Amino acid sequence: MRRPFEAIVLAFPLAAAFAPAVFLPRAAMAQESIDIGFSSPLTGPQALAGKDNQAGANMAIAELNGKKLTIGGKPAVFRLLPEDDQANPKIGVAMAARLIDAKVKAIVGPYNSDVAIAASRMINDAGIVMITVGSNPRITQQGFRSIFRAGPNDNQLGGEMAIYAANQLNLKKVLVIEDGTAYGKGIADAFVAAARAGKIEIAGRKSSAEKPDAFDAILASIKGKQVDGIFYGGYYAQAAALKTAMKKMAIDAALMGGDAICNTEAGKLAGAAINDKVYCVQGGARLGARAVERTFLTGYRQLYGKSPSSFGANFYDGVKMIGAAMQKADSADPARFAPVLASMRYAGVVGDYEFDAAHDLKNSPVTIYQFKNGEPIAVPAN
Repeated sequence: MRRPFEAIVLAFPLAAAFAPAVFLPRAAMAQESIDIGFSSPLTGPQALAGKDNQAGANMAIAELNGKKLTIGGKPAVFRLLPEDDQANPKIGVAMAARLIDAKVKAIVGPYNSDVAIAASRMINDAGIVMITVGSNPRITQQGFRSIFRAGPNDNQLGGEMAIYAANQLNLKKVLVIEDGTAYGKGIADAFVAAARAGKIEIAGRKSSAEKPDAFDAILASIKGKQVDGIFYGGYYAQAAALKTAMKKMAIDAALMGGDAICNTEAGKLAGAAINDKVYCVQGGARLGARAVERTFLTGYRQLYGKSPSSFGANFYDGVKMIGAAMQKADSADPARFAPVLASMRYAGVVGDYEFDAAHDLKNSPVTIYQFKNGEPIAVPAN
């Protein structure tokens, strides 16, 4: 006997209610969506570094999702929300506001110290974890509980470069130039203090304010003054312009800088001039010695068809470290996984990460590099 249409309609909810659970997409509904913010310059003169950072972070996101982690009893799906801060503190603050509104659980970046300092209070007040490679000491001196530094600070970078300049390069008289940024000023301060302690005479300190055309006038002022070294506190594009100007004006002096000039793009911009006595210092060891480093390099090259430039591995480690802290805390709530991050030890690609009370790394070795054939090559340890 045919049932009336109404009976079929009324019967359907009852049938659905007693249907086996396997037919309902419960796993999809119970999914934990975890957004991680990203901040770096993706346009402008530092875009190469920013895109390298983003590539490392994206690679880590893909690997975390490939592990099919369960956090808080739910399958975790990670997503990166990228922001182009243009290396500008004001834009960085707007970036922080957008990521806070998006309810991200953590932020990897900013890359630049100026941006990190400007955005850090807002991010900390929102209770969001931030892992930055910004090296200015002020970032962690503010005492913010949610802010972490995943690399050496300016005192370590500038100090080690000065020690190398005094003991290995035997420099006697050095001109210091910085770009006016928090990073440039901070690393220049550290270099000057350590250089003076090493009996190096500081021939002067100038600011280029990120204007490459200022270098000609600065260099003209030291002609004939027996300056045998120049330390530049700033980023790779301006460092390349400085080295080009040095070659044009036949200034035979070593050029030194921090981690922000330690990449192949500096070699591309300066051409053959970069191979003439150019040195930089960066946190960690040259990648490739350990199996975990070789695995990362192989994976990066397969994905992007090139080697990482400078901080791609650090941003990769930052994302993976956040995932590890969440997994250990069994929670994506920053209030729960931030204390775990602060106390855990994480074995990353760049090295082992373990934070002190200020959220600086307890152990942050640095390596000196010299440019050869357009690439920074680690110099032998002494």
